[in-house]
Amino acid sequence: MVNSSRFAGRTMIVTGAAQGIGRGVAERAAAEGARVVLVDRATLVEEVAAEIVAADGVAIAVNADLETFGGAQRMVAAANETFGAVDILVNNVGGTIWAKPYEHYAEAEIEAEIRRSLFPTLWGCRAVLPGMVARQAGVIVNVSSIATRSIHRVPYAAAKGGVNALTASLAFEHAADGIRVNAVATGGTEAPPRRIPRNTQQQSEQEAGWYQAIVDQTKASSLMQRYGSIDEQVCVILFLASDEASYMTGTVVPVGGGDLG
Repeated sequence: MVNSSRFAGRTMIVTGAAQGIGRGVAERAAAEGARVVLVDRATLVEEVAAEIVAADGVAIAVNADLETFGGAQRMVAAANETFGAVDILVNNVGGTIWAKPYEHYAEAEIEAEIRRSLFPTLWGCRAVLPGMVARQAGVIVNVSSIATRSIHRVPYAAAKGGVNALTASLAFEHAADGIRVNAVATGGTEAPPRRIPRNTQQQSEQEAGWYQAIVDQTKASSLMQRYGSIDEQVCVILFLASDEASYMTGTVVPVGGGDLG
């Protein structure tokens, strides 16, 4: 059920907002009264922002590469210039690029996985924290993954393990500043085909088999024996972003049908 005033008067940055879970978070937050800053390096994010505005929501789109600190600084500057301050940051950028046993990853692939799934959260937190500390208020929700215990994506698992550690440490460091930091460890999630895939290379038969092994393991590890929906992830992310979770910080909440990661 949508609460049309839950985020009234709040400015929320949502990264990776062009597709998937990030898009779902941005759309639902706008419907619940947030002024939403949608950030993505894909220009598709501009279409999503336009759709939110057409539905009487308040939103702007920012094109930025969040694998760089400059990109994160640019998104915060745009939010501050347009809305005055950032109340909530949802760090959603990330995702497995390759799926294969670790010994088959090339050096450049390992580094790319870490840049994709850890650095955007590191940079996003670093860019938004000075303003939150100055105001002695703020909420950060990081999107992690139950894949910290999984197969065929060790670099991604390491990156998300880093997100979990970052979440705990920042919460410890900034609780006295009135800043809450939590994470959602998403499980396997059904989503429409990505309009811009993470990996444009055609899969070999062996690579397809390795990826299918991830799907099989994810379902087998879930007590519910299924993938979740985007909405099932969005609801928990926005709960943690809201005042309903006012006594929660430093927590990683697994949303994986019973798989605790």
